[in-house]
Amino acid sequence: MKIVSRNEELLRDALSRIPQSSSRTSLSSSNKLIRFEDISAAAFKIQCGVQKTPCMYSRLSKQYGMDIYLKKEFLQYTGSVKERGVLYLLTSLPQDQQRKGVIVASDSNFSMAVAYHASELRIPVFVIMSTSTSPARVKMCREYGAMVISYGTTAKDSQTHARRLAQENGYLYLEEEDSAVYLSGLGTVGLEVYEQVPKLDAVIFPAGGHCGLLAGSAAALKHLNPHISIIGVESESFPVLQQSLKAGHPIEDQACSNHHFYGDVSGLCFGSNSLQLTGKLVDKVVAVREEDVLISMLRLLEYERATVDAEGAIGLAALVAGKLPELKGKRVAIVICSGNLELHLLQQCIARALTLDNRVCRFSLVLSDCPGDISKLLEILAREEARVLDIKQERTFVTSELFTVEVTCTVETRDKIHTAQLRNALLERYPTAAWTER
Repeated sequence: MKIVSRNEELLRDALSRIPQSSSRTSLSSSNKLIRFEDISAAAFKIQCGVQKTPCMYSRLSKQYGMDIYLKKEFLQYTGSVKERGVLYLLTSLPQDQQRKGVIVASDSNFSMAVAYHASELRIPVFVIMSTSTSPARVKMCREYGAMVISYGTTAKDSQTHARRLAQENGYLYLEEEDSAVYLSGLGTVGLEVYEQVPKLDAVIFPAGGHCGLLAGSAAALKHLNPHISIIGVESESFPVLQQSLKAGHPIEDQACSNHHFYGDVSGLCFGSNSLQLTGKLVDKVVAVREEDVLISMLRLLEYERATVDAEGAIGLAALVAGKLPELKGKRVAIVICSGNLELHLLQQCIARALTLDNRVCRFSLVLSDCPGDISKLLEILAREEARVLDIKQERTFVTSELFTVEVTCTVETRDKIHTAQLRNALLERYPTAAWTER
């Protein structure tokens, strides 16, 4: 049964001005009209291959004054929402192409999803990665079942090599784009959120250059209920989507492509389909600071036991930053789309987030080098219930009086108020104590 609505007309109008030529080598149907029934068909076809992830009420709701529901897409097998679009893309390929195989060239969530689902579908899959790729990513991709080839020192070298192999061997070269098939797969998130959370007022998505999730899900949600507010969130450092919307076309000359912390949200704006749909169907796009993203990652780890990357945390960061005051008292769903954060980066992010949240602080003071002075300092810290993380003493290079010692302490506190109390207590006893500003 064909479903026709005002929102389908909106989608048709949004895509009517898109040029029909494309330099992409992977798919020829990239500019087909995206209809609600296409997204429904995608949901039916991929239901046995991807997780129907929970959309759960969050304990963060009281803290931010609204009913928050978290759509936990990071629970997908490869830790990313990209699986939805990739699986529908692969199952839509002609059988002869499935026999020949596919090839990708990056270490992104898209490539990881292709590696896993192509292997599950018994499609030969090759992943070309540069020699600078994290060994953990290479190992994971091989464990998913892909043939991984290291080539070149840059992503561009890998892509050139992948295209050449595709041409010589008949593989289909895949790169993340905004074809109707891929967007329909990603749009199934919108269907699930609408089904799982009744009476929704707003849904928040990660945005940035790769805004396929935002565009595809907006198409589904706006068809089901035009009154649901759709909000995209990107980084202030890489406002790719906002700049592209302002220019009226995808921005191609960004120098910030694929920042290692932000991942896909810092990439180039890759297609007109997503951009036009976003311009027509998305109500608001906001930008947040890196500090807000880090605190958002900390909140999700503490309150939800969810270890996510910047792309997964950036939606909540809009609430952390206070960018959406109009949502107070509303029912809001946030899509937590990715959880692929490398361990060494996770450690750095959490340490920095604790500092930004005023829960780890450092101070220095000069004491006389007499027995018991360090003990008195530790007694004050114990009385104020501050946990000592590190303490260092410097005698040789102290520039003050002779026979003094410079002590530098790093301590953990409960919150900003506790930090202020500790600072006042130390300044009362040691007026020259110097605090290291974050």
